[in-house]
Amino acid sequence: MRGIDKSFAAVRANRGVDLAVARGHVHGLIGENGAGKSTLMSILYGFYTADAGDIRIDGAPVRIADSRDAIRHGIEMVHQHFMLVETMSVLENVVLGAEGGALLARHLPAARATLRQLAADYGLEVDPDAIVGDLAVGAQQRVEIVKALYRGADILILDEPTGVLTPQEAADLFRVLAALRAQGKTIIIVTHKLREIMAITDRVSVMRAGQMVGHRVTAQTSAEELGEMMIGRRLAARLDKAPTALGAVALAVAGVSLHDGFGVPRLKQVSFDLHAGEIVGIAGVAGNGQSELLEALSGMRAFDSGRITLPNGAIVGPGDPADAAARRAAGLAHVPEDRLRTGLLAGFAARESAILGYHEDAAYGRAGLLDWRRIERHTAALMTRYEVRPLLPKLRSALFSGGNAQKLILAREMERDPAVLLVGQPTRGVDIGGIDFIHRRLLALRDRGAAILLVSVELEEILRLADRILVMFDGAIVGALRPDEADERRLGMLMAGAA
Repeated sequence: MRGIDKSFAAVRANRGVDLAVARGHVHGLIGENGAGKSTLMSILYGFYTADAGDIRIDGAPVRIADSRDAIRHGIEMVHQHFMLVETMSVLENVVLGAEGGALLARHLPAARATLRQLAADYGLEVDPDAIVGDLAVGAQQRVEIVKALYRGADILILDEPTGVLTPQEAADLFRVLAALRAQGKTIIIVTHKLREIMAITDRVSVMRAGQMVGHRVTAQTSAEELGEMMIGRRLAARLDKAPTALGAVALAVAGVSLHDGFGVPRLKQVSFDLHAGEIVGIAGVAGNGQSELLEALSGMRAFDSGRITLPNGAIVGPGDPADAAARRAAGLAHVPEDRLRTGLLAGFAARESAILGYHEDAAYGRAGLLDWRRIERHTAALMTRYEVRPLLPKLRSALFSGGNAQKLILAREMERDPAVLLVGQPTRGVDIGGIDFIHRRLLALRDRGAAILLVSVELEEILRLADRILVMFDGAIVGALRPDEADERRLGMLMAGAA
């Protein structure tokens, strides 16, 4: 990719970017949120068309107007959020869009044979008849990779490939990537995890503010150098964490169970106390009840049995309706796991997202009329304190990078000094500088006496922040550990239901 330029209105996402990737290599692409790496990969995969620049494969210029063009040129992309139909089998997902003709039955035996060959060549064992929705997350990712290889991928783009994997599943993925590399496949990994970059890549390219700032041979660099290149400054080597000063119980959860709309149990007799002045981390592979727990506690979803005692002493039972506004009034704030679906409204301006859920407060207007000048000043102050870029309160929320949107939501909830903060996946898709900033803010809130329930699939984050660790598997709490007695292997075994 040479001289790639791309702008969205006034925002210039890529500025004359050059990227060269050697065949048969694993190439890392890193940068802060908003650095332009996702835009660059979206151009390579045909989601966007560059305003300027060209793309060459094996030295020959190619035109990639859409994803079909990319696939024809052997480029495939495995997205962070898998593009699979959960009610269909593995085989049906693999051939979807590449059926080979109207008479599907004629082509399925050949597809099944191809899957067997891919499993033998790359160690990608998957049951072709398994229903995708019944598979573990790591197995679903293997299906995505098999699907890409079935379509003839020579260049494979992986977007945050270990974001929802256990350590054991991540190790399995690295073995698969090594096998793909050995067979001459070219892999581009977009990630913010420097440890993974150091473990699996041959070369790495670093972007900042829409520009390419450097390329390195991985064996000749370090995580510290790459981190400094990403953010343009040196990060502190460690996070200072004062001993916890436990206060009274701020949130009590007793025997909470919940079934979904199909009658499937999602929470099974969950019980724990959350004290003022502590961070309790919930570790677990995504889909094991953490999301339902946050929704039940925050008032987004009613539950079937048990009780929840709120910071103001009010007790919520199974007969009570879901009421998020009442939970906020009781001193409970919530940073949702999915910032785009439940944290903000993409079409709202930042100034609207900055008061969402609190818009009826007297501070923002009177007699039912919002004071937009006051709200804009308030939003600008939040954006300044939480380093949200660009500092444009009127900019649509959808135009902020994922990390900056996340910081805007955190600012909205944390600046109200809640008694209890529920926070789901606080640094998902956030760059190294943003992670450090968010972690320090969470610790500062805890040191002011707040009780924090932290749900994260990032074990390193749990171990770094939590004063106590609870592990969830299949809707139940299966382990409780102190950080000093936990390590990634032990937590990973509990998360997988193997201990």
